[in-house]
Amino acid sequence: MARLPPNLVALFAQALKNFESSDSTFRVLCSLPSAAADAIRTEPPHRPPKHILVLDSSFNPPTLAHHRMAVSALCDPRYRTKAPRDTEAEVSHGMSETSAASRVLLLLAINNADKAPKPAAFQHRLAMMYVFARDILAESAAERAAEDGGQSLDANIGCEAVDIAVTTEPYFHAKAQAIAISDFYHGVERLEQPESAVSIDNAVASDQVYLTGYDTLIRIFNPKYYPDNSMKASLDPFFAHARLRVTMRTDDDWGDAAQQISYLDELRAGKLEEAGGRAEWVDRIEMVQGRKDDEAVISSTKVRDAVRGQDWEALEVLVGADVVIWIRENGLYADDDE
Repeated sequence: MARLPPNLVALFAQALKNFESSDSTFRVLCSLPSAAADAIRTEPPHRPPKHILVLDSSFNPPTLAHHRMAVSALCDPRYRTKAPRDTEAEVSHGMSETSAASRVLLLLAINNADKAPKPAAFQHRLAMMYVFARDILAESAAERAAEDGGQSLDANIGCEAVDIAVTTEPYFHAKAQAIAISDFYHGVERLEQPESAVSIDNAVASDQVYLTGYDTLIRIFNPKYYPDNSMKASLDPFFAHARLRVTMRTDDDWGDAAQQISYLDELRAGKLEEAGGRAEWVDRIEMVQGRKDDEAVISSTKVRDAVRGQDWEALEVLVGADVVIWIRENGLYADDDE
């Protein structure tokens, strides 16, 4: 494992404590601009990114399934093409010529950081997210290099940085709103320049893209989460500036790929209206291929079972190599009773 910042767990524990004592519902705790990052610091974008790829999970721990979702999105041409050149007025004020296509946001929802969440404490999950973020950046750069004849394109993968953040909001629509109103993604160049330099009309609007699994898609449109027929009131603002990139989860519980694609067709044909939503929301949903038939089914439960059984070979096909090292060195999940 490459060198990590010293006292990583303690630094995240303090950052969590500071967040808990604030009135904020969302905060970026650190940003990794490259796979070689070795410090905890926040680096807001110079300008709003074209896309914010949001991977919202408990990260208990980050798995190779999470890894595939993030790298797949970063390698998608829709999310790696850089934004158009700035206006002459912006360039004349020393502002960047392009905006990064994407930033990845690893988002951990917490309730109370003073409690001891199980099986892994929040600060350990954040530390694993840090290790995981470096893996994402390294892998996406390698994927791009392979596509372009082996050339190193680390600076041009379309990903400006991976951000690690926490939120107290429990639902997607509330999380999206918290991110949208956060100063972090507004762009420091806009904030530091006089109003005459940049107007809202020529600023780059960020599109939030939530990287989810098929099971999460089912939950999002479950009417039980929207009392008093409030689905439209909750999700209209969400789909106004966010979309879903759904990775198919083909197994005995959720059916095959054809069945999952058919579910989208059913939503569009009237099922979503019947549940209290709008059929046009389906236009903001894309379905992408999940694991291949010869790839292992990955879950947090399988990770914990492998650790308890000290089956390190099984663990290595469920989480990344550096996450394996972190789990073993810190004794995580060994005494997991859940």
